[in-house]
Amino acid sequence: MNRKFQQGFSLVEVMVSVLIFSIGLLGLAAMQLTALKANQTATIRSHATFLAYEMADRMRAARGDAQAGFYNLSIATALPCNPSAETCLPFQRDLAEWRNNLARQLPGGSGGVVQNGNLFTIIVQWNEARVGGSATQQFSFVTQI
Repeated sequence: MNRKFQQGFSLVEVMVSVLIFSIGLLGLAAMQLTALKANQTATIRSHATFLAYEMADRMRAARGDAQAGFYNLSIATALPCNPSAETCLPFQRDLAEWRNNLARQLPGGSGGVVQNGNLFTIIVQWNEARVGGSATQQFSFVTQI
């Protein structure tokens, strides 16, 4: 082939390779973003699991109060007393401290306990909208006290 017809061919090759490289970098950045979101979601879910087990441990420590159903508290219900008040009973203080931990450690965190016979369902709820997930997430833990 004549050298005259081959001019500018290497420039086209470089431009195509830069385009392919740029698309690859954009894909890598998207993968990194997805991994960060998944990691944040996993961290929040781990905290929720830990906090549910914390409430179960509190209930086991006060086994008599738990069996009597004093720990029943739905998610939307306000606390029965101010935890700093001297008239607050130990189980009420446990619930207040637990709810405070949920609010501090989880975005929009709240929780409740439901008794069914000798089985207790501990529900932890949080809002995951800021990390790209669905708005409300729940973790339920069933235990026997």
